[in-house]
Amino acid sequence: MDGKPDERFIEGDLTSLIPSTEVHLSLLARWFADPEFVRNWGGQPLTREEVAAKYTGSRRPDVESFLILARTIPVGYVQYASAGPGQGGIDMVLLPQAQGRGLGPDAARALVRHLHTVLGWKRVTVDPEASNTHAIRAWAKAGFQPVSRQGSRLLMECLPAPGGPLADDESFPPVV
Repeated sequence: MDGKPDERFIEGDLTSLIPSTEVHLSLLARWFADPEFVRNWGGQPLTREEVAAKYTGSRRPDVESFLILARTIPVGYVQYASAGPGQGGIDMVLLPQAQGRGLGPDAARALVRHLHTVLGWKRVTVDPEASNTHAIRAWAKAGFQPVSRQGSRLLMECLPAPGGPLADDESFPPVV
């Protein structure tokens, strides 16, 4: 270890994002086997093997996977994937009992800030189900704006504020 902090550890005001690994497999497998947890994440419970293959960091660097912590308590999962130079998408799911407390927007703002300032992304997108008004409101609180509808999904994006370096802009992404 070289003493440098892990730049994949991301801090929000209410949440922290830590890289998910094999150590988290039992927790993630329980979550993704719960029909309520996956209701808006494909709708079908997943096997332990599917979770191990997709959500424990095994797809790095193409997909970066994180646990969302509220203080020290795991409350959700988030991942991002590049869609080309300077852009990509985020997917997030919270435990039902963690929803409605501002944790999702906080985790999203922290991750977007990381993607813009550390990785230099110019465009970050999400695509919640258009019928999931709770998620759409949460993404909007994190600074995402609707762009278009793609079938049953609403494409939303979060762009850097025009005209200034993001690293010096404490107001980005905006807190609504």
